[in-house]
Amino acid sequence: MSTNPESIPLPAVRRLSLYLRQLEALARSNQATVSSKELGRALRLTDAQVRKDLAYFGQFGHPGIGYRVDEVIRRIRRILGTDKTWNATLVGLGNLGQALAAYRGFGRKGFQLVAVFDADERKVGRPVEALEAVVVQPLRELRETVARLNVRLGIIAVPAEAAQAVADQLVAAGVRGILNFAPVALLAPPHVALTSVDLAVQLEQLSFQVGMQTSSVRPATERG
Repeated sequence: MSTNPESIPLPAVRRLSLYLRQLEALARSNQATVSSKELGRALRLTDAQVRKDLAYFGQFGHPGIGYRVDEVIRRIRRILGTDKTWNATLVGLGNLGQALAAYRGFGRKGFQLVAVFDADERKVGRPVEALEAVVVQPLRELRETVARLNVRLGIIAVPAEAAQAVADQLVAAGVRGILNFAPVALLAPPHVALTSVDLAVQLEQLSFQVGMQTSSVRPATERG
C-alpha cells in the first residue's frame, strides 16, 4: 500500500468492496481483464474515481491491458483482510439472527460463525440448524468462548434496548469489530471497529429517493 492507511478516505475503502463484488462477477463470466471505464460504468462511477480509489492502495493497472481481474481480486481481498478466515460470533437468535446464521455469503467471504448466544434460556443448548456443531450458548459464556475460539468479530441482532449492553460484553470479551443490526446507535472504544446496519433507515432513504423521483415527474399543473 503506497499511502498511510489513516489518510485513505472511508468512502474509498467502502468502494473497494463494490469493486471486489463486480470483479468477482466478471471472473465468474471468465472475463480476464477490465478497464476503469467498464468498472466505473457498472457501478455508476467515473473511470477517474475508480483509478483514484485504487491508487490509494498501489499500482493496479497495466498499460494497454487495463486491470487483470484475478490479480486485482487477490489484492483487494488481501487489503480487506478477507484472504483469510475470521471467526465471528452472533448474539441474538430471533428472526433476524436465524436469517444471518443461515446466510452462506459469510463463509464465501472468509467469515465463519463459530458461536451463537442468546439471553432466552429456552433457546440455550439447542443446535443452530444452519451451523454445523454449533449450539446456542448463554451470554455468561461469552468471554470464555471468545478467548477459546479466537473470535475477533461480533454480530449483534438483539432488540434495541439490549444492544449496548451486548456491545459492552463483546468489547470486554476482546472482540475487535462489531456489526450491529439493532436499530440504535451504539458506543464503542476507539480500538473497536463498529458498523451499524439499520434496515429501516435504508428503507426511509429509499422511500425519500422514490418520492423525489415521483415529484419531479408530476404534471406542471400539480406543481406548487
